[in-house]
Amino acid sequence: MGDGRKPREAPLSRADSPLDGLSVAEALASRRACRSFSPEPIAVGVLDSLLDRARRTPTAGNCQGVEFLVLEKPDEVEAFWDTTLPLEKRPGFPWPGLLSAPGIVIPFGLPEIYLERYSEDDKVASGLGGDIADWPVPYWLTDAAFVAMAFQLLVVEEGLGCCFFGLFDNEGAVRERFDVPDGARSPGAIAIGHPDGKTLRPSTSAARDRRPITGVVHRGTW
Repeated sequence: MGDGRKPREAPLSRADSPLDGLSVAEALASRRACRSFSPEPIAVGVLDSLLDRARRTPTAGNCQGVEFLVLEKPDEVEAFWDTTLPLEKRPGFPWPGLLSAPGIVIPFGLPEIYLERYSEDDKVASGLGGDIADWPVPYWLTDAAFVAMAFQLLVVEEGLGCCFFGLFDNEGAVRERFDVPDGARSPGAIAIGHPDGKTLRPSTSAARDRRPITGVVHRGTW
């Protein structure tokens, strides 16, 4: 485009969807954390399609500052678990089937992209282009979480299973192991694959009752 702006990508149509007819509400209602996977590989092209859709979630200033570490080769997945759950910590791990997931996707928000975007003419007045400490909310993590949720719903639509889990103290080790830029931040990792239907220990969290809508919606005042 002559004004320096990037051309907009065409939106994806429902015709591109592998499972036509599943609504967002149905995907939300169907989504459950899968903690036991079969070793069946994910079909070629599926992850790329899911990621292409998930990355279309909103980002601050449309900076599109979320990128993905995708681990789908057996040695890559093994390296991830060696980094985050070494062999000496695996005895007694309640969900060993989680380690059979053939794919791991980790969304990372890159703060430098946000600083660059908010240094541009239309955003510089915000005062957010100088330092990440100027951001009261780290939107690189917010946007990465948006992408993670969208990705999980799309996995449900695809007929696969997934489990989101935090990296916590292992985030730095994962960055180092897989050459992720130092400043990149992730809300967590997502294991993806075909559920095997075997859950050795059901999640106690899943047994909790859903809080009533009247207890979480505050109209006019808290």
